[in-house]
Amino acid sequence: MKFAAKALTVGIVAAALAGCSREGDLDVGAGVGVNVTRSGCPTVAVPDGTGDVTIFNPVSSQDADAIDIVATVTNVRTTCNESGQKIYAQAAFDVQARRSDASGSRTVTLPYFNTVVQGGSAVISKRVGQVTIQFADGQQRASAQAQAASYIDKASASLPAEIVQKITKKRKPGDPDAALDPMADPEVRAAVVRSSYEMLLGFQLTEDQLRYNVTR
Repeated sequence: MKFAAKALTVGIVAAALAGCSREGDLDVGAGVGVNVTRSGCPTVAVPDGTGDVTIFNPVSSQDADAIDIVATVTNVRTTCNESGQKIYAQAAFDVQARRSDASGSRTVTLPYFNTVVQGGSAVISKRVGQVTIQFADGQQRASAQAQAASYIDKASASLPAEIVQKITKKRKPGDPDAALDPMADPEVRAAVVRSSYEMLLGFQLTEDQLRYNVTR
């Protein structure tokens, strides 16, 4: 399964770092700029086309009147712990499902993936889990909770010291590089991208299910 490209939330977040200024404060003493704190925690996202799944009955049909169950990933909540040698990121989410035929009780189990991507393209790990949804007799809608978690190497999610120095270098009005954005430096931008992680989650779809989602 190929993931849609996601925009990394780096940019000004990488302009990071030091001192006692509060996040968002204007640091006039060090030149014009905004102090923000860069985190090694991954961005958590649901790739396009994987946030919902449609099950047909019969499976050979994709007609509207053959839709059996539709389920959606929603309400994603994230936590992250950076205190150890590895970063521990966790995401909890809800799966809301609707079935066409509400007669009888029914249990439906759906697979979902949790993939860690470094630098926007390198897949570091992938795990597949399952979420089970229980419909009571006469109930058309049901929901369940699921979670995904991953460890990320803190060293690889941290910027090298020389890159930090370039980003946090004090610039005063009148300096030749006072108006230059550090992120315009290809070396800085590449380092920021390389140390940025995403945790992607969504339904583990078949080729037919993914094709249906992206072409409907």
